[in-house]
Amino acid sequence: MSIEAVFEFVETKSQYQEFQTCMAELKGQPGAQMPALQDAQRIYGYLPIKVLKRLSNELELPLEELYSTATFYAQFTFVPKGEYTISVCMGTACYVKGAGDILDSFAAELAIEPGKTTGDRKFTLESCRCIGACGLAPVLTVNEEVYGRLSKKKADKVLVTYQKMD
Repeated sequence: MSIEAVFEFVETKSQYQEFQTCMAELKGQPGAQMPALQDAQRIYGYLPIKVLKRLSNELELPLEELYSTATFYAQFTFVPKGEYTISVCMGTACYVKGAGDILDSFAAELAIEPGKTTGDRKFTLESCRCIGACGLAPVLTVNEEVYGRLSKKKADKVLVTYQKMD
């Protein structure tokens, strides 16, 4: 059974100030939509609806247009990511060598489904297509760190290492 966390949007004063500075620089500029979405995601870690509404007002763009753009590009997310994003490669080579079992094991251990974030926002679990490290299959990444030639046991040790970090 997975526990899906619902996250309340919390904004720090420094985030608000940085957002306002970015909007002041972009307001009225043609083509400001993408840089504004990228800045917002960089500042907040995701695109909460409150921020999208603020972007809509600041850039004088329909909310639907911003949402459409943000859903088109895979770089944008509407849910907060964890401190550690674990991506298990599900490309053919990795899948054949047991990546599915690793993903299932992590989902059970973290009590979340792929694409979700733990309630404490420590972990986000994702499956991804080929990351281009087929010779190291099966492979997973934690943030930008690549772990290859994994067995379920080795993968579990990787997870435990990050669970112990504060």
